[in-house]
Amino acid sequence: MLKIKRRFYICIVVLSYCTALFGQSKQVTELAPGVKKITVGSIDKFTPYSFCDEKPQTAAMEKLKAGKLPFDINNIAVQITDRGVLVDVPLDADEQLYGFGLQIGSFNQRGLRKKPIVNDNPSNDLGYTHGPTTFYISNKGYGILINTTRYTTFYCGTTEKNLATNNIAKATGGGNSVEELYSNKNNAEGYVEADIPGAKGIEVFVFEGPDMISVMQRYNLFSGGGAMPAIWGLGVKYRVKADFKQDQVKNIANYFRNNHIPCDVLGLEPKWQTTAYSCSYVWNPAYFPAPKRLIDSMKLQGFKLNLWEHAFVNPASPLYTPLKKRSGDYLVWGGLVPDFADTSSANIFAAYHDKTFVKEGISGFKMDECDNSNISFGNATWSFPEHSRFPSGIDGEQMHQVFGLLYQKSIYNIYKHANIRTYLDVRASNAFASSYPAVLYSDTYDHDEYIRMVVNSGFSGMLWSPEVRESSTIADLMRRSQTAVLSAQTLYNSWYLKNPPWLQIKIDENNKNQLMDNSKQIEADVRKLLEFRMSLIPYLYDAFADYHYKGIPPFRALVVDYPNDKRTYNVSNEYMIGQSILAAPLTEKQNERKVYLPAGNWYNFNTGEKLAGDSTYTIATSFTELPIFIKEGTILPLAKPVEHVSADTKFEITCRVYGNEATGSLFEDDGVTFDYNKGGYNTISLNYKSRKGTANRKGKYKFNRYFIKSWQVIR
Repeated sequence: MLKIKRRFYICIVVLSYCTALFGQSKQVTELAPGVKKITVGSIDKFTPYSFCDEKPQTAAMEKLKAGKLPFDINNIAVQITDRGVLVDVPLDADEQLYGFGLQIGSFNQRGLRKKPIVNDNPSNDLGYTHGPTTFYISNKGYGILINTTRYTTFYCGTTEKNLATNNIAKATGGGNSVEELYSNKNNAEGYVEADIPGAKGIEVFVFEGPDMISVMQRYNLFSGGGAMPAIWGLGVKYRVKADFKQDQVKNIANYFRNNHIPCDVLGLEPKWQTTAYSCSYVWNPAYFPAPKRLIDSMKLQGFKLNLWEHAFVNPASPLYTPLKKRSGDYLVWGGLVPDFADTSSANIFAAYHDKTFVKEGISGFKMDECDNSNISFGNATWSFPEHSRFPSGIDGEQMHQVFGLLYQKSIYNIYKHANIRTYLDVRASNAFASSYPAVLYSDTYDHDEYIRMVVNSGFSGMLWSPEVRESSTIADLMRRSQTAVLSAQTLYNSWYLKNPPWLQIKIDENNKNQLMDNSKQIEADVRKLLEFRMSLIPYLYDAFADYHYKGIPPFRALVVDYPNDKRTYNVSNEYMIGQSILAAPLTEKQNERKVYLPAGNWYNFNTGEKLAGDSTYTIATSFTELPIFIKEGTILPLAKPVEHVSADTKFEITCRVYGNEATGSLFEDDGVTFDYNKGGYNTISLNYKSRKGTANRKGKYKFNRYFIKSWQVIR
């Protein structure tokens, strides 16, 4: 076996020999500490990793504990046939599997057939989703990523091969009902199979643990480190009605400030453009006669502006001619489909946005419609077909899988090159997107599914926004608001509502300005929740710093932190926020719910009650409380609420201490540039011991954003 000394942890080390396998050579190489790659056959030109420009954070990866696979890596079998490629990965009988991107209809994937394909209306549990990845994680402490943009099917312990070694006795018995015959309740042992039709070779990335959280750290750090959004992005975003004019946008801005309701970002919907389906990317003078004046006036009030768009280019757009020969051979809504797989095409698209919008002060974009039309229905035909061809050579199937990924990359790079941070909205993504500050959203509106997507997002290096629109009841509005406050982005999307949804939950009455009799009380209740979100910003910002520097997802399933606790294996409606907060959202249907708390002691945030872990409790949370529990030993830094975050915002911090001894931390920088990459930041270590609290600041950042005002001990 050839060994090469790793210098600066960058060099690729050949770890294994080439061996004949189904007529193909198999090579195993180490790409970074704890990340190995199996290569067999002729690799496609376009793969998810081929589009990842961020370098692996190898120094941080080297600090992780060394992992060890529960099997020999050479036992991962790769077979190339006239159909394509089949990959077999060993699977233990008691192994649990998670991931495949931002899954909506399932959580624990063991025993399922998964086909992670981008789709605009995720449904059921097959795997269609806004954020598909061919990446799964085992509770045994490893992850497998099939590096392909082709439609791939995974059989997660569901198939059993006809082998000479089969145990004949195993097949005896069983029922005769139709339900029993088709349920396939017997999990097959031995392997996960990945079927990649059309491929002539494959790369299999193997991420070693030793535990689940280490796997996810390695994946995120290998992708360049987790996203570090602008600090204002962790506040509140509100999208106005699609047909609002410039004066109406000003009116809604005045409403927020006059009523002291926190809000950082106002989003403009389709009518800001002269044509939206397809897009012109030109301000509509009938609706926005002075856009620069609007941007500047919003800035004076502390608002950022975010523009809705999609990537299909209308013939009336200034981008049409430059992109005509750099787009696919099919149109969408009469517009071009830019070939984002071609760097020059992406640069043309980005350069126009930079000059026209970013340099004028637009803080971000909502990148819509970059997922495929609903492939589970025959009448859903709006997007480009799978047999499309693009000048770069990528085909329609592959382009669908990475279209949203490349779209957000194109927009994000504008801000990165300008040394300005942003926080984007996007409706599709894929693997190795961890470094992009883009939050996924969906037109589906099932609250239970929205909660599950918060939980699943951590398995894929993606962020999820369970946005709030209209609601069926006040309870529905408030429960959805609680979940939004406890997510990566607190977003109210009023694109078809004239007034905020808390003033009138019914669409028709809302748009007739017929507000609810108790609208001011509901407004006050929502304000209280949004103020808590603003209080939580320092804690969330520190969690995102851990995401960037250590690869720890800021939102993740309980099983990630407690992989040996069988009671967490199927908990899909609770999740960790940062290191110390456990969230257990409720829905409209629930006045109370059961909450499982893993080992250790926990505190009810609302009551201060101390609860023993490894137990299940029934909790009741009012509409203005938050269903969260704090781990013992935590210092939770809560800020005095502000109405918006600016470059010079100073946070007054109350340190809530849970237990007799506790620790915490804060990440401090300018919040709006990438200067942290040059060392322009501070870390503040919080400690409480012997009834005394201390805060120690270290770093090169000169401005003090956080001021510790008080300590509150909860025992």
